[in-house]
Amino acid sequence: MRFTRTLFHTVALSFVVSAASLGAAAHAAEKITIMVGGYEKQIYLPAKLAESLGYFKEEGLDVELLNESAGVDAENQLLAGAVQGVVGFYDHCVDLQAKGKFVQSLVQFSQAPGEVELVSTKHPEIKSTADFKGKSLGVTGLGSSTNFLTLYMASKAGLQPGDVVTIPVGAGATFIAAMQQDQIQAGMTTEPTISRLLKTDEARILVDMRTVETTRAALGGTYPAASLYMETAWINGHKEEAQKLANALVKTLQFINTHSGAEIAEKMPKDFYVGDKEGYIKALDAGKGMFTPDGVMPEDGPKTVLAVLSQFSKNVKGKQIDLSKTYTTEFVKNVK
Repeated sequence: MRFTRTLFHTVALSFVVSAASLGAAAHAAEKITIMVGGYEKQIYLPAKLAESLGYFKEEGLDVELLNESAGVDAENQLLAGAVQGVVGFYDHCVDLQAKGKFVQSLVQFSQAPGEVELVSTKHPEIKSTADFKGKSLGVTGLGSSTNFLTLYMASKAGLQPGDVVTIPVGAGATFIAAMQQDQIQAGMTTEPTISRLLKTDEARILVDMRTVETTRAALGGTYPAASLYMETAWINGHKEEAQKLANALVKTLQFINTHSGAEIAEKMPKDFYVGDKEGYIKALDAGKGMFTPDGVMPEDGPKTVLAVLSQFSKNVKGKQIDLSKTYTTEFVKNVK
């Protein structure tokens, strides 16, 4: 009788342990989908690099990266619950709070936008942002970060709303075609689009925001840009996963900080080079200083972002924004 009871307990215990193990495995395998606002763009490099280096898997995460060329559309996917996170500009966290939606930058990738205002070489008359009057300027999308930054630079040069027209042209091939066809006379874009147009001598740099110093000169302060942002409720309800994401991405930022452009390029998909590996590496070496070494939000950054949006985002204008709720450093500061 005692043997039967012991056997029953052993079998029951095994069943409980197996059920618990299955539950843990199911929990660990829960997919986290992250939409990237153009993962071939160097400003969003840490997302694809973390995947390539195997850092997500090392943390026991099942992360799927989806590609979406415009940050505004990625933001909509997050709010619809189609994805758990977005790799995009931090300013969406400020903009969304004005609409009563709470999202936070979990890991701050960059402390400078990594954007450049390019001018078509067909238009030598454009010598400064003051010469934008009457011109059509390319941006990623209307309501995008590039749109707000373009309008902010125009206003700093003394131009009024209506003096310029912003045209949504995306990035890469669509941006290049718009400039070649003179649909836009200038436009804001990132690498590798910048290098492609400079190499063919179809454009020149007017404003460079790929470093902290040049960004301060152009905008009056540090401008935190690329980040992984997620809904605050999701972060609070998935602290273990949030910490693992922070671990993987901070490790990736440290890799960027301690390796050359050539070493980083070797870890990236070959089609990201767009047929010019040397140019890709050169752009990486020139621009990787935009990335934070530790994923921490720069202290003075959120104020600069709010200053830009307060002028040009109809959502933010006149609203009270609690900047402390637009980002968290809890997880990046816990990375060992």
